[in-house]
Formats: sequence, C-alpha cells, structure tokens
Amino acid sequence: MKLIGSYPSTRLRRNRKTDWSRRLVSENNLSSSDLIWPIFLTDGKNQKNQISTMPGVYRYSIDQMEKIVEKALKLKLPLLALFPYTKKVNKDKNGSEALNENNLVCKALRLIKKKFGSEIGVMCDVALDPYTSHGHDGLIKKRYVQNDETVEILVKQALLLAEMGCDVIAPSDMMDGRVGKIRNALDKKDFKLIQILSYAVKYASNFYEPFRDAVGSKKNLKSNKKNYQMDFFNQKEALREVSLDIKEGADFVMVKPGMPYLDIIKLVSDNFKIPVFGYQVSGEYSLIKNGIKKKLISESAIEESLLSFKRAGASAIVTYFADYIAQRLR
Repeated sequence: MKLIGSYPSTRLRRNRKTDWSRRLVSENNLSSSDLIWPIFLTDGKNQKNQISTMPGVYRYSIDQMEKIVEKALKLKLPLLALFPYTKKVNKDKNGSEALNENNLVCKALRLIKKKFGSEIGVMCDVALDPYTSHGHDGLIKKRYVQNDETVEILVKQALLLAEMGCDVIAPSDMMDGRVGKIRNALDKKDFKLIQILSYAVKYASNFYEPFRDAVGSKKNLKSNKKNYQMDFFNQKEALREVSLDIKEGADFVMVKPGMPYLDIIKLVSDNFKIPVFGYQVSGEYSLIKNGIKKKLISESAIEESLLSFKRAGASAIVTYFADYIAQRLR
C-alpha cells in the first residue's frame, strides 16, 4: 500500500478527536443482527440452573422458552441456538436420544414455532455428543469414531429437526460428507429452503471445556476428538474443508473457536463469497467473564472481543454475551 500524506499536514488523530468523528469514520460496526444467542435446555419445570463453569449462563427448562424468545425479540436478536443437557439415563453408545421426537430440543422447537412462527430463527446442532454415553460425536468401533455410519444417523437427526420446525440445521460433528447427505435428504423431503450452517472448520480445541460441562458430556469423554476435529497446527486445511462443504450445499460456514482463530475467519472470508460465522466458545466466554469479575479487564473488553470477529470478516457471531451486548447496543 502506497503511503499518502505526511506529518504535519496529515494528522490521523484529527479524526479520533471526538466521539462523533470516530463514529463517522468507523470501518466496522456491531449490531444485534450480528449475534446468535446459544440457549441450554434441561428437564423439569420452572428451572433456571447456573452452569458453574460459565458465570451468568444457565440451563432452562422448556417452560422458560417463551420468556427467552420474547427477550430475544425485544433485543432484535435474529437467531437462537439450542443445546440440550441430556440425562445420563437417556444416553447410550449410539446416541439414540437424538432421534427421539420428544427430546429436549424437539420439544423446545415445537413450542417456539407454535408460539412465534417465523418471528425468530432457531438453529440446532446436528451431532451426537450430547446424547452418547461416551461423549463423542459419532459411533465408535475399535476406539475410532466411524464416519459413514455416523453420517447415516446425522441425516435422520437433521430430518427430525426439520420436521419439528428447525430453521437452520448446523452439523457440528466434523464427519466427512455429511453436508451433502443432509442436503440431499432435506431436498427429497421438500425441506429445500431449510438452511445448513456447516461447522466446516472446527478445531480440536482446548477452549470447549465449559461447554462440555453445560451439555453434560465432559465426564463421559475419556479421550480427545483429534481423529475427526481439525488439527490446530493447520491453516490451509480449513480452505479444503470449506470448499467441500460449499460444494455439498452449505448456505453458510462456521469457524470454531473464534478469537484464537481470527486468522482462519479472515482466510475463509477472503477466499469464499459465502457468509462466514464465528463461534466465541465457552472457554473464551469464561476467561473474559472471570477476568471482568476479578477486575483484571474492563467490561468493554466484551464489545472489543466481538468486534475482532467483524474485522476478521465474520458475518455473524455465536456468543454467550449476545443478550448482554444487544442490551448495551440499544
């Protein structure tokens, strides 16, 4: 880039002098429309249970969903993401509860869509880890997560969620070929307009631990997920993952985690003309939240962290700060 201008005729601080001027020349902005709010579900009635590893984040019973959606609509949040805390008794090695039309996610979907219709979008993960007794995202044989056999179950899970009213199917499992199989199955059942958000770039990260507490899979998980989630030493491999998922029919793609992988968000955004989402995962959230609690950083670090996603090229951000920051933005 050619340098234009020189000091003292050019003083870049002039445009930074006042708030109105800084707003006038702002290159990136954050709005409630950029935010996706993850919600954790639990059994019972009138439940709002604090997740110990995620300060300020709760598991809600289905009867609390109406209040949650009303709050989201008031804050103009466009999309909710539902995650279940499945009872141990309902878990097995095959994740059978994922195909139960009366599981937590299906019940929440029916309630939300009956009451609110298309006023708000609902996104649901397609993966087996909340439902398996071993905590992995697929079927295991000889200590290895099977790809093709798992995909067959994921297709059934995706169809069930579509039938229940899900707007955005989000395969987060990292099995090869699952986007194409899901897209084909949805189209055959006349769910042609249901969107697919592929977790195309999901790393085998250390930043997921609090989430695994939130959905109850941490204690069951006896090994890592490195044989199917991406190696965090790799960057260019992300382009191969995204290109395959676009070809298979993804409408948008996700990079997960977020802040430690801003380079990947930018790489994907620069190379593909498709909406790229970033996920500010549970570990990122809890580190920031605890830093604020201990007065190590200011609350304004929340907005700063989210704007880093926008600068990198993210179209939207999944964040546990969604309701908080949307309220601040108002």
